[in-house]
Amino acid sequence: MSLSRAPRRRSPGGRALLLTAVTVTGALTLTACSGSDSGKPTGSGGNYVTGASGISTSAKGERTEAPGLDGETVDGKTLDTAALKGKVVVLNVWGSWCPPCRAEAPSFAKVSKELADAGKDVVFVGVNVRDNSKQNAASFEETFKIPYPSLYDPDGKLLLRFPKGSLNPNAIPSTLVLDREGKIAARTLAPLGEDQLRSMIDPVLAEQ
Repeated sequence: MSLSRAPRRRSPGGRALLLTAVTVTGALTLTACSGSDSGKPTGSGGNYVTGASGISTSAKGERTEAPGLDGETVDGKTLDTAALKGKVVVLNVWGSWCPPCRAEAPSFAKVSKELADAGKDVVFVGVNVRDNSKQNAASFEETFKIPYPSLYDPDGKLLLRFPKGSLNPNAIPSTLVLDREGKIAARTLAPLGEDQLRSMIDPVLAEQ
């Protein structure tokens, strides 16, 4: 004669612990400093297409307007991106604690300086996030000779201004290129080399 075994039931406390573990794991995944995997192609979105390079682009006329970003910079000055309309703007989200950010910093320093020296109509702006100390951020800028200002946003509040579903900077590092009307033309969620960075900027600079 076989005996049937009653199914095991998870206690309410066990279920609560499991849900807590899943929640914490998910939060760690979302807030981790992103590596190259974040830039894998994902096909197309509502108004943009992501290529094999991991760079997403939006056609002129289908772009979402970027929110104005304003506040104190790492060097203690103030900046408002709304005043930059009429120029192509490169927004780079970074943290001094983020290895991919350190890896791409020399490319940003070089390309931004070369474009400025050439008189190109483009402005670079950094957004420094999750750095608890301005000193760490300032040391990063000094180490890599970053020639442009960065908004100091330790709580990431500025990034929350971007509308959901748009080409928003939801990883660290992230880079956005805004057209002369202040709309998001391109985005990547992965660290960039010099050639990739130029490939994002040049088509937007060429627009009439």
